[in-house]
Amino acid sequence: MATAGVVGALALTAHPAMAQGDKQIHSNSTRTNAIAMKALPLDSPRFVYDSGLTFEYPDAVRGIYVTGNSAGGNRFDELLKLTESTDLNAMVIDIKDDWGNVTFEGDKDSPYAKIGKSYIKNPRAMLERMEEKQVYPIARIVVFKDSILPKENPELSFQDGGKIWVNGRGEAFVNPFLKEVWDYNIGIAIEAAKLGFKEIQFDYVRFPEGFENRDSQLKYGMGEYKDMKEDNVQKRVHAVTDFVTYAREKLKPYGVKISVDIFGYTATLPEAPGIGQNFGKISENVDVISSMIYPSHWTSYFGIDKPDLEPYKLVHEYAKVENEKLSKLKNPPISRPWLQDFTASYLGSGNYRVYGKTEVEEQIKALYDSGIEEYLLWNAGNTYSPGVDYTPETE
Repeated sequence: MATAGVVGALALTAHPAMAQGDKQIHSNSTRTNAIAMKALPLDSPRFVYDSGLTFEYPDAVRGIYVTGNSAGGNRFDELLKLTESTDLNAMVIDIKDDWGNVTFEGDKDSPYAKIGKSYIKNPRAMLERMEEKQVYPIARIVVFKDSILPKENPELSFQDGGKIWVNGRGEAFVNPFLKEVWDYNIGIAIEAAKLGFKEIQFDYVRFPEGFENRDSQLKYGMGEYKDMKEDNVQKRVHAVTDFVTYAREKLKPYGVKISVDIFGYTATLPEAPGIGQNFGKISENVDVISSMIYPSHWTSYFGIDKPDLEPYKLVHEYAKVENEKLSKLKNPPISRPWLQDFTASYLGSGNYRVYGKTEVEEQIKALYDSGIEEYLLWNAGNTYSPGVDYTPETE
């Protein structure tokens, strides 16, 4: 498939730079690099990119979500002070956001120059400050939800009646079946790794919600999966899992950990048929699995009628299921769930609690009591509850 602009330059970004600051990174062809790599004896040292920044992995990651605007504005100082004054020690920072924007402006010759925003004006300086404070940096990259890429390359998305399909919130998705889409996102991940991020967190590694209900009405390509002798449910599972495996391999030269966000309910099912997420298969191919287990996002589950009212019980019951699934894997990843630090008033009166110190601590305590000591806190506005004990005593 021939695609214009940014996608056409992707193969070059998928290879490591020759040295830090080397401006000739795009001059070598993919084929030349591939031959050079194959020519190395198996026992030869492999290239590992050095960003020049050093971060120690914490005793356990306890992190917060940070938007590009917060990371590049005055809020960053406040959030950095929060990590200094508490046991929080990590930030998950938007590098490719929910709409498909890259949150900083790269070099003018970068294939991503057109989609770069000036939210984070100097990402390197930001990371140097994080290095000074030893705040572990994680780059969040939203993968298959993307409203920017389809504008130039509609054939990489899903189409309905000749138009790019969007969900009820006006968001477009790109097609997980297509390698061009994989390389596009991995190229951005490589840019983040070169800046100095120590972990790449892929989010929206899935088909759109409810895809099984619109599969037949949408027009889209299936790439290498077209002739696979399995039904579309299994094809979706293969595509999502294969992307994760491929991304991990491509990012090895950069020495970064790979983490994936996944719907919490996926761990309770053999696999989520519409979106293509299989908890076990994804977990086998990542360093960290981050299930989104916000109490507000569950309906009646685990015998709990109104999960948002019972944060400890919901998280504790979920952890039992996840622990059992991970125990069956040969090389289980680190479990680092996303927890709720926001109030879900949209659930309506009687169905939600106002979340603050107590509710956040209940969720953390439920994880600790289940043997899980890593977690991330989500608040879309990056306003986190004061006074929280982030390292509770265990039972």
